[in-house]
Amino acid sequence: MVAPVLIFAVGNESRGDDALGPLLLRELDNWLQASGCSEQFELLEDFQLQVEHAMDMKDRRLVLFVDAGMDTSAPFSFYRAQASDEPMLYSHALAPEALLKVYTQLYMEAPMDVYILCIRGERFELGDGISVQAAGHLASALAFCMKLILNPEVWAWDNQLTKKPVEKSLHYESDFAA
Repeated sequence: MVAPVLIFAVGNESRGDDALGPLLLRELDNWLQASGCSEQFELLEDFQLQVEHAMDMKDRRLVLFVDAGMDTSAPFSFYRAQASDEPMLYSHALAPEALLKVYTQLYMEAPMDVYILCIRGERFELGDGISVQAAGHLASALAFCMKLILNPEVWAWDNQLTKKPVEKSLHYESDFAA
């Protein structure tokens, strides 16, 4: 049986604040286990999104991508992902919007409701630890995520949006383009 909600964290713990997604996911896992609600949620983590991750989204009601962003509003941004209409090169890393396009092409159906929680990071250099500012943003994002989990419904999550989906702040744009 597939859990109705997928929470997918992206990040590399060797690159400073890029670890925010995986760190949040582990805290959520502990909280879900303690609350007894873990069967409703599947938590996945990887360094980057790849074409194959479209299969992880199948048969879900909601999907939440969690990542760190360089130019994100503090402490975080929460918005709906929209499938990208831009031509896509299949590379080693995809943005959530590109993954939605892959999902649509693969399954020939509209994707489920997908959201992005982008936590503001400050330092992303190899070997850096979590910055003091990012640790505070992580705490805020964790409290926000717990609130989302308590009511995993589209209408409830839509009421929490912090910006319009056309704005992109994930570090995919600036981090991978560099």
